[in-house]
Amino acid sequence: MAPLVQAACASIPVETIEAELRSVCGDFSVRPRQAARGLVNGHVAERQLGGVTTAVVALDAASVVRDARAVRAAPGEHLFLLLQDAGTSRVVQRDASVELAPGDMYLVDSAHPSEFFYPGASTQISLHLPRRAMVERFGSICTGGAAILRDDPLLVAMRAVVAKMLDEAQAANARLGEGFLGLLGAYFHCLEAQASSAERAANAVLSRALALIERHAADPAFGPTALAERLNVSERTLQRHFQTLGETPRRRILLARLEAARRRLVGAGGAANVTAVALDSGFNDLSYFYREFRARYGVAPGAVRQTLAATPLGGGRGDPPHLA
Repeated sequence: MAPLVQAACASIPVETIEAELRSVCGDFSVRPRQAARGLVNGHVAERQLGGVTTAVVALDAASVVRDARAVRAAPGEHLFLLLQDAGTSRVVQRDASVELAPGDMYLVDSAHPSEFFYPGASTQISLHLPRRAMVERFGSICTGGAAILRDDPLLVAMRAVVAKMLDEAQAANARLGEGFLGLLGAYFHCLEAQASSAERAANAVLSRALALIERHAADPAFGPTALAERLNVSERTLQRHFQTLGETPRRRILLARLEAARRRLVGAGGAANVTAVALDSGFNDLSYFYREFRARYGVAPGAVRQTLAATPLGGGRGDPPHLA
């Protein structure tokens, strides 16, 4: 995806880029990369798009932070609609962690702490929307941080309007700005018609977590910590999502391993080596495997193998017992 702007960066002291950022965006701190010795490649340019102040932020730093102290000192008056124009970034706000690729958008709420991580050079276009006016127009759904889903056709339309505003004269920008807000309102309306943003986020995290468990449970090193890292959420947040199932991530991983072992024992028709099955299913402690298998299915793993081995070819007295 071709960038909408071309941003020229220079190596400057971190204090200089912080001053540029604060003059346009508010109280943010810049953390340079460790090897940078207090220097960053960056540039902040101010534009007016659609009647609102807009910042083009080109930066190659480790992260940018607006912490709780900054929020208390200068309560947020804006929602920052970020358009990732070049490079990638990760936005963290209120337990949500969202990866942004070129073309993606995220609505940051300056009334809450936020952090932005950059694996490499990044350029973002940030439209500064007055928070109070946005809440009056769209309601609370636009607050607290909101990702605009990359597969939504409205994102494509909004990006096209931003591109048009960058090219048009100021007189045309006002009309384009109102059109842009209309598209943003349509997006929020669709969210409200389907489910609350919190419900959508929770369902997405839980669905991805269950899929990852099925895929990686056979790895003995895969546990709640690894699962949370893959989902870019904290372990506490992960625990909260699993409360809807009445279990913990650790318990869900254990059950997936036990079921995998049971399927292997049944599928081998009595010829399976129990130790090999346990190891292949993600267990590296055999006594723990035997104890949990018996607690789950009421019989020892060896008893399953012996029962299947004793069953005559063709089924004998019936199908192997279902132990789930």
